[in-house]
Amino acid sequence: MSKQPAEQNVDHSTLANTDVSKTATDQQLLNQLRHDIDAVDNEIHMLINNRAKLAQRVAVVKKEYLAEQKSDSNPIFYRPEREAQVLKAVMARNEGPISDEKMARLFREIMSVCLDLEAPQRIAFLGPLGTFTHAAALKHFGKAADTVPLNTITDVFREVEAGTAMYGVVPVENSSEGVVNHTLDGFLSSSLKIIGEVELPIHQNFLVAEHTKVDSISRIYSHQQSLAQCRHWLDVNYPNVERVAVSSNGEAARRLKNEWHSAAIAGDVAVAEYDLHKLYSNIEDNPSNTTRFLVIGHEAIAPSGQDKTSIVVSAHDKAGALIEILKPMSYHGVSMTSIETRPERPNKWAYVFFIDMDGHIDNPNVSAAIADIRPLVKDVRVLGSYPKAVL
Repeated sequence: MSKQPAEQNVDHSTLANTDVSKTATDQQLLNQLRHDIDAVDNEIHMLINNRAKLAQRVAVVKKEYLAEQKSDSNPIFYRPEREAQVLKAVMARNEGPISDEKMARLFREIMSVCLDLEAPQRIAFLGPLGTFTHAAALKHFGKAADTVPLNTITDVFREVEAGTAMYGVVPVENSSEGVVNHTLDGFLSSSLKIIGEVELPIHQNFLVAEHTKVDSISRIYSHQQSLAQCRHWLDVNYPNVERVAVSSNGEAARRLKNEWHSAAIAGDVAVAEYDLHKLYSNIEDNPSNTTRFLVIGHEAIAPSGQDKTSIVVSAHDKAGALIEILKPMSYHGVSMTSIETRPERPNKWAYVFFIDMDGHIDNPNVSAAIADIRPLVKDVRVLGSYPKAVL
């Protein structure tokens, strides 16, 4: 009689017991890991509340100091240079597995909540809700800030000038579309300062509503710049669908509420704000497209260690005027990062130059360069020294 194959001699009860034992061990391990996570959560909870209590104490000390000085001014609670330093330190000491930027975003929100305990921050921005400027305001100030949409860039300047809003957020340039002239012109008639900047990668999404009939889309709404930034993708995927330019991406998203045959192109903020769904993500033709925003306010900002200074120069109407302006910067080793030209109203054929440079006005080389420019031109105004965008 032939022998049975070896595999038929396996004791199946032993295998079953082994599987049960391994399952029990795995469950014990999961229970222990969950216990450890709960313990860490408790510690994080306590530490966040401790940080919040320290922030409240900071507010008390600032108010007491002003009272002792018999000052009528309000204490300044938002310190851009301090926040930039904290966020850079977070990224420098981060060891993973969370990325440096995501870790800094977590701290950004913790700082936002703590600042709200010190003094609620009202932030005006170029609206409506769901625009990229809205996203920039949330990125810079965090979701605890009270963000207020306004209709125009001029309205944002007015709101901050009047003190109705503490700060404002306005777009100033896009890497594909160029400078936003209305923002530059705003500084010509305002005494407000630049106190910060935000750089926001522009990722466009193809959005639909819950009731949209995806197979019957006959109209696509978006701002004209967003339509231009997605032209190739639209030509390939929706070549025969009508493209309608509206005042903003937020307005495009809002219109989907009552239309079953329409879609919109907008950013991530519009998804949550208008309860929409992403049919396609990141449809922009240029994935490196970025918009830079300015944060405007009243106060001068102390150095953070990595800063920019912006000035506006009214030059004499003569040959070589621009070269004269740039020479002191070169002589003192100041790096110019951008320059833009705008008409100097109401003078005919007169122009002003908006110049951004590396460094803070308190840096000796920056202050020396600006001092040497002054006698060469009609006027120089420092729009502000502020931290470079961290996130």
